[in-house]
Amino acid sequence: MLGELKRAKVDLVVDTRAVAASRRPGFSKRALAASLDEAGIAYVHLQKLGTPAEGRAAARAGDVKALWRIYDKHIKKPEPQAELEELTGLIKSGKRIALLCYCRDPSACHRSRIVANVQERLKVKVEDLIPPLF
Repeated sequence: MLGELKRAKVDLVVDTRAVAASRRPGFSKRALAASLDEAGIAYVHLQKLGTPAEGRAAARAGDVKALWRIYDKHIKKPEPQAELEELTGLIKSGKRIALLCYCRDPSACHRSRIVANVQERLKVKVEDLIPPLF
């Protein structure tokens, strides 16, 4: 992951997980922030942009329609909207930003909804750093 971020000249990783903990070594918030810092990449956790528990349960069950319904309702709430504004400000600052979640495929991940909301506010170029497996 660090190699991809460095090749893409990413300045900042924005963690969009509601729960920034992981059984995967190095992927929990503190360890991840430390390894990114060593690589010269900043880290911020925008927790309220994460998928709420019921949305994560729908995703695990393979119910993508329920996931999107739940997430689209969630992102309209004041706290996620405030974090969207924060993300928009970071983008406007000229930083090269990577959105992080545990999902490999961005089209099946809430990151696609975050990007859509940001693109309603400003014109941004989006590039997938790790292409889907298929």
